[in-house]
Amino acid sequence: MGAAVARQAVAAGARVHWLPEGRGAATRRRAEEAGLTPAADLATLTGSCWLIISLCPPADAAAVADAVAATGFSGVYLDANAISPTRSESIARALARGGATTVDGGVVGPPPQRPGTTRLYLSGPQPAAADVAAVFARTALAPTVLPGPVGQASALKLAFASYNKITYLLAAQAAALADAHDVLPQLFELTGEQLADTPLGDPDRLRGAAPRAWRWGPEMREIAEACTAAGLTPDLALTAERLLARWDAHKDDPHVPLERLIADLT
Repeated sequence: MGAAVARQAVAAGARVHWLPEGRGAATRRRAEEAGLTPAADLATLTGSCWLIISLCPPADAAAVADAVAATGFSGVYLDANAISPTRSESIARALARGGATTVDGGVVGPPPQRPGTTRLYLSGPQPAAADVAAVFARTALAPTVLPGPVGQASALKLAFASYNKITYLLAAQAAALADAHDVLPQLFELTGEQLADTPLGDPDRLRGAAPRAWRWGPEMREIAEACTAAGLTPDLALTAERLLARWDAHKDDPHVPLERLIADLT
């Protein structure tokens, strides 16, 4: 996602830097293909850019923000991670102590490649939010500035993700139940007719969830925290987190058989 978002900024005419330190060969390849400029270290990166975009696994969002704050960065920091509104607010306070302005962001959709597939929701102080939106104007990543404070974009992102991603687990559980009673082909025939646009109606979509489970699991933890803060039960998100952990071994493997995914749930 990070490389795809950066590619859109490059396509819009921006000079985009990235930090190779500690990254693997696949990440380096994606950065080169996206036309990114490597920085020697984090201090060089923050000293070269007016805007820092953080896109990382949710569990690392606070550590990344702390590291950026430690360099004395005083520009605009876009936290576009799938984190709870409370965590977004905490990150904004930490960065503000060094003079930085935080814009809250939520990317909804797949890595942007063509118009009409992916949105970037933004909230927080003006004109910073509008300045971030301008970076991606007329790109495949459609920016939308919400009128609310930091935390609002994250809330929208997590609300959408709680429905969209948990449906994959409901589909997997239904498939496992049918498989246990030897009626899985019949279930897929039925759902292919009645629920064709859902993960249960399209087994290929269901298989696509497993390679991303290692990222989705921590996101469920953020959703649980957001639910608790809103006075809602976190139970559904916490259960989803536990189920996704059963697919951690399939990280970034697009060839996992559906039979294996179902077996992992039993």
